[in-house]
Amino acid sequence: MPIIYTAAVKQARMTAVVTATGATGVLEIGTAGMAAILATIALNNPAGAAVDGTLTLSGFPKNDTADATGTAAEARIRTATGGTDIITGLTVGETASGADVILDNTDINAGQTVTITSAVFTHA
Repeated sequence: MPIIYTAAVKQARMTAVVTATGATGVLEIGTAGMAAILATIALNNPAGAAVDGTLTLSGFPKNDTADATGTAAEARIRTATGGTDIITGLTVGETASGADVILDNTDINAGQTVTITSAVFTHA
């Protein structure tokens, strides 16, 4: 039987993500297993808003110049100072993929502009 959280607990957990991200949080886009970081996007302060257990990051679309070449396979939210993981294992994909993080293109080459159009996470 799966674990079931109340709506209030889901909301509190997603709000805690915004708080933990702090003023200098980043969204990193990486290859499988985060073996290579393809792009790092600075998040707004606050990073977003949690409503009914769903966290929507604010200020998108956002662009960054790719740091490496590879296929975007996952993402994570970290603190910029100290590099503490806040959320890992986020899915990435293109429009209509149903992924947590939506990019303009998952095939990334170093030096190209990477555009993230949205980032929305729903508590299970």
